[in-house]
Amino acid sequence: MRNLFLLATIIAAMRSMAFCGFYVAKADATLFNDRSEVILVRDGERTIITMSNDFKGDVRDFAMVVPVPVVLRESDIRIVERRVFDMLDSYSSPRLVEYYDENPCHPPVMYEMDVATSRAEVTSDKFLENKKSPQSLGVTIEAQYAVGEYDILILSATESAGLKQWLTENGYRIPETANDVLEPYIKSNLKFFVVKVDLSRMQQTGSAFLRPIQIRFDSHKFMLPIRLGMANSTGSQDMIVYAFTRTGRVECVNYRTTKVPTDRNIPLFVKQKFGYFYKDLFARAHRREGKNTVFLEYAWNVTPSFGGMKCDPCVGPPPMPREFAEAGVDWGGQNGGGQVFFTRLHVRYGREKFPQDLVFQVTPNTEHFQARYVLTHPATGDLTCSSGQDYLETLYYRRHRELEELNALTGWDITKRQSYTNDVKNQLSPERRNNIGGPWIPWKGPGGGGTPMLGWLALMGLFAVVLRILQQWPQRRLA
Repeated sequence: MRNLFLLATIIAAMRSMAFCGFYVAKADATLFNDRSEVILVRDGERTIITMSNDFKGDVRDFAMVVPVPVVLRESDIRIVERRVFDMLDSYSSPRLVEYYDENPCHPPVMYEMDVATSRAEVTSDKFLENKKSPQSLGVTIEAQYAVGEYDILILSATESAGLKQWLTENGYRIPETANDVLEPYIKSNLKFFVVKVDLSRMQQTGSAFLRPIQIRFDSHKFMLPIRLGMANSTGSQDMIVYAFTRTGRVECVNYRTTKVPTDRNIPLFVKQKFGYFYKDLFARAHRREGKNTVFLEYAWNVTPSFGGMKCDPCVGPPPMPREFAEAGVDWGGQNGGGQVFFTRLHVRYGREKFPQDLVFQVTPNTEHFQARYVLTHPATGDLTCSSGQDYLETLYYRRHRELEELNALTGWDITKRQSYTNDVKNQLSPERRNNIGGPWIPWKGPGGGGTPMLGWLALMGLFAVVLRILQQWPQRRLA
């Protein structure tokens, strides 16, 4: 997955899990949430959430607070391997697909489609030390477990100030805004899943990174609590949700779910900058939709027994029973007896535009969708025949359209990319070259983005006005 965005490295240069909990840290560590990933499984009223722990910093300073609807049992908590996130991200990420034109001057040659993808890649006594008893602050320790390298507490509280004080007195630096975001969860009678690392047990695992934590519970509510993740954030955060159901797509109820722009033909030179391309495409779509939209990036039936492709193109093997089981899809095996529908959602959220937690629903919609962008390589070889010249003329205008599409998707300035079309124009015979459209006069839009079509329309409109004046000029003189 590290090759998403190049996608992952660009949208998520500093990866810290944000999604449904805020981070609290000892000493003066200030943690900012940037991008998070979560696997979300919904089966009836059972919800299984797997949280990716890509924490940056000293693991001794790591702690996480996540609201949960019930007191979790130890059997409801397990540790999974990071590779399941990598596999799901790689398989569902926005991708490039390349096609190759045939040379019309020669017999057809079969080319294989080359796919290029950028992915778009029992608690210790020390944990419980405090200056005041939990009860005196309205805090109850409902349960405590040691799971893998993590020490886990399940807390309940009667008021946010007491919970904040308890965490602070136990060595955690809490964001000043914590009271505001904790209070609604306390009023809703939610519990708090509090996690920190036991360094000695982590060393025994042999892993240099924190492994993802998976929790499961029954609740009629199907939601992700994101407000805590904004408690110590200075801006917007990105979250990727890999959701699985038996029936169809997962969609957001309280915010609009819309598709990210897809199936667009873009210039060849974008291949080397695909990460930047998708980052800017997403940012532009995010602004256009009002900054309060959940974007769909992938939706497909990935049942192992389901025939046919599970993407177009596929960039690797689809999830298999082992990955499904690790993700919490316990009906996803070959003999599981149920369909597995995979939805990938991408949300960029901040306090102003996302004042509520994300509430989801499982829909019967099984339409397939993916974010894909098309590169078409020109034909090679001798193109001097009549059909070859026709092809070059078509290619010339096609490349204009590709540049216009690039500008519309990203806002990139394309006024300096005239060579992309001129290279084709120069291959035409002199007669053909003189007969194609006049000079390309791009229109400088807001922010410097070029929109060639607007430039042509403006030029044609100006020409029509001048022509009209010249036609009427002799009549006016005679009058």
